[in-house]
Amino acid sequence: MKALQVTRLSDDLSGAELVELPSPARGAGEVLIRVRAASLNYPDLLMTRGEYQFRPELPFVSGLEMAGEVIEADPGSGFAPGDRVMGGAKTGAFADHISLPTTAIRSIPRNLDFAQAAAMGTAYLTAYIALVELGGLKAGQSVLIHGASGGVGIAACDLAKTLGAKVIAATSREDKIEPLRLIVAPHGIILNTGRFRENIDRLTDSRLCDLVFDPVGGDVFDESTRCVSFGGKLLVIGFVSGRIPEIAVNLPLIKGFSVIGVRAGEYTRRFPDRGRHATGAIDQLATEGRIKPHIDRILPLSDWRTAFDAMSAGDVLGKIVLTP
Repeated sequence: MKALQVTRLSDDLSGAELVELPSPARGAGEVLIRVRAASLNYPDLLMTRGEYQFRPELPFVSGLEMAGEVIEADPGSGFAPGDRVMGGAKTGAFADHISLPTTAIRSIPRNLDFAQAAAMGTAYLTAYIALVELGGLKAGQSVLIHGASGGVGIAACDLAKTLGAKVIAATSREDKIEPLRLIVAPHGIILNTGRFRENIDRLTDSRLCDLVFDPVGGDVFDESTRCVSFGGKLLVIGFVSGRIPEIAVNLPLIKGFSVIGVRAGEYTRRFPDRGRHATGAIDQLATEGRIKPHIDRILPLSDWRTAFDAMSAGDVLGKIVLTP
């Protein structure tokens, strides 16, 4: 099979290459899948540099998540050849074939094609765990979503709107404001550069935000501490900006807000029942046509470098999908 293999960590993707490898052997309790689509996530880029918290042993096949068709499965596993499935692990999705445990895959909601299914899993699970499971999102609340043009950000906007929240989308680039307005149709949209608290005041009639969803970190986090309402929650998703911020604990004490770290994958591993509930809720919303991932572009796996370069430059609205 063809697969995108990382043999050496590097800042310029020089350690990654599309190569021919043997197809994976299906292990006990696993399902062998023909990959039809795989979506690019920011951790995929970080892993090529050795900058992600999970560092797979070299060499490894890149790719967190995919969608495809079952080739082979154990009798009684709940899956059969030809079934449309989605899921993934921390590596292995950017390839023609992948073998995964039954616990790592699920059926594709009927309203989604392979590309949409590949683009939905990680982004919407992160959004759901953050906003609903840990954030306790309620209809009518105000939610500030940073990094709103990224795959996770757009998913968070889509989910929060669907669940009845007032969504304020935030981006650091002026050229993304109008596309975001069309894609997300938020209740408000701001540039999150400099002192943006005043814009939040204006959009919320000085009530500020019940939830702040922050995958950016750095200066955005610092200013966001001024945008959380009393009793609100600042949800820490990641640090795309590159700087891991710090906070003086007198701020959440005086302002009465919580800072909550979000690791969706770890949350579902530690609380599998809650993880199943979350994926079930997401799939139901997708089946009803109430949520749908936004795909920036679909590229052949052979054009993987274009996809990684676009993500590195931030030139993406939603998700990029690679097709073997």
